[in-house]
Order: sequence, then C-alpha cells, then structure tokens
Amino acid sequence: MDLIAVGLGGFIGAVLRYLIGLIPMNETTTFPIKTFVINILGCVAIGCIAAVATKNTELNPRMILFLKVGICGGFTTFSTFALETTDLIQNGHTGIAFLYAVLSLMIGCAVIFGAELVINR
Repeated sequence: MDLIAVGLGGFIGAVLRYLIGLIPMNETTTFPIKTFVINILGCVAIGCIAAVATKNTELNPRMILFLKVGICGGFTTFSTFALETTDLIQNGHTGIAFLYAVLSLMIGCAVIFGAELVINR
C-alpha cells in the first residue's frame, strides 16, 4: 500500500509540474523562472507537510508518505534536498549541511556536463 501511495502521489506531482511548465510566460531572460517557481513551491509544500507531521503525530503515516515522497517528490526533488539540508542544520550538523548542499550542486552539475560530453562526442 505504501508503494501505491507514493506512486499515486508521484503521478499527481509530475502532472502538476508538467501543467505549470505549460503556463505561458514572457521569458525574456535566460533565468529558468518556471523551474525556480516549481522548486520554491515544492519547498513551501514539503516544509508545511513536515511541520504539520511533526506537530500532529496522529496523522496517517501513509498520507505523509503520499504527500512528501509522492506529490512533492514527483513535483520536484529539490524540495526533499532543501528539507534534508534544513533538517541537518536544525539538528546541529551545519558543516554536513553545507557539504551536502555544495557537493550536491557541484557534483550534480559536473556529472551532467560529463554525461553530455561523453554522449555528444
């Protein structure tokens, strides 16, 4: 049942991401505004879900899974990255949070460059 909850939530999140991508915008700059908005909305959503889940332990764990891993994960994994980084900071692991954030960005971009170089040879 957990797999179904995550799968259904992922479907909803992915469809929402796609629909937001279809919104016509005057994109006169190279700044990826739609992706930025999606990432920020995902962070707001997962932050609210995490806060409510922390305050109310009577919530159905499957519903939290559906919302956090499913919908937010399907919408954007950036929200999970931001939540994990914030959790590390709040738990006193600021150095690890900084390392995680910097390495995720640097290595993530580096492997994309690398994959493109290899594939587009």
